[in-house]
Amino acid sequence: MKILILGIGNILFGDEGIGPHLANLIEEKYNFSSSDYTVDVVDGGTLAQRLIPIITEYDAVILIDCVKVDDGNIGDVYSFKFSDMPEYIKWNGSAHEVEMLQTLQMIEMIGDLPPVNIVGVIPYVIAQDTTFSMTDEVVKASLTMEKTIINYISSFGIDVEIKKNDLKITDVTKNTYTKGVTYDIGV
Repeated sequence: MKILILGIGNILFGDEGIGPHLANLIEEKYNFSSSDYTVDVVDGGTLAQRLIPIITEYDAVILIDCVKVDDGNIGDVYSFKFSDMPEYIKWNGSAHEVEMLQTLQMIEMIGDLPPVNIVGVIPYVIAQDTTFSMTDEVVKASLTMEKTIINYISSFGIDVEIKKNDLKITDVTKNTYTKGVTYDIGV
């Protein structure tokens, strides 16, 4: 059985980059082992519909993203099944969230959507200026999100080993934009 941890978000807009940042933290911090399961971690950025062939290859997906909640506060964390999304969740705070919601709905319509658990946080939404920095509230919330994701993975009987115990989300945010990119520095 294949499990996907999928981080969604735009790292140029501060808190909205929590998905890719947290996915990269989990990939760097943990090893997962099981004779029955494989766990892959993917930084999906803002690719949305381009992720369809990836998502449909898995038996279960944990999606990390931002959510908008009526009467919620920045840093509030929510965990729910996509199939049972609460009505108070408004998953439309930014363009990438609308596209991801539509992507999951399209996969569901064709009958290829694996069970999807969403771990989301309310971000501070940036209007125009860009920043790689996240608010203190979302940095703190990332600890709850990380624990929720690791508990979900462990619920399958998968062994979770910590490779880098002291690694924090603020340690990986400065390098998320370079993941998977090889640079020729001319040397």
